[in-house]
Amino acid sequence: MILAADYPFLDVLWTMLVFFAWVIWFWMLIVVLSDVFRRGDLSGWGKAGWAVFMIIAPFLGVFVYLIAHGKDMGERRIKDMQAQQAQVDQHIRSVAGDGGANGAASEIAHAKELLDSGAINDAEFQQLKAKALA
Repeated sequence: MILAADYPFLDVLWTMLVFFAWVIWFWMLIVVLSDVFRRGDLSGWGKAGWAVFMIIAPFLGVFVYLIAHGKDMGERRIKDMQAQQAQVDQHIRSVAGDGGANGAASEIAHAKELLDSGAINDAEFQQLKAKALA
């Protein structure tokens, strides 16, 4: 049975340091490989070459990529985030429409135009108005 006395405090700290270093290393590897495969300006052979380089010489491959393309990685990430935010904003605008009182007012105005043109009768207008205000 292993007791706490058999595993000194500095060994615990060293084990935690090594564990978190490996976590950071794998995170860097994932970020770099995802950047390689997300790039549109790199051919398939270039992507395969970087991937093989990072598999054969992992530390050297990642550090060389970070040195060569580190600034570009950040710019691509910012551009992707801005594009994603624009898509979310566009989706929200398309789903929300005018929203709130403006949406109800525009629906009532449209129903009034239909009533004035004779396309609907007064009962249908009142029904559309109640539906818009609900």
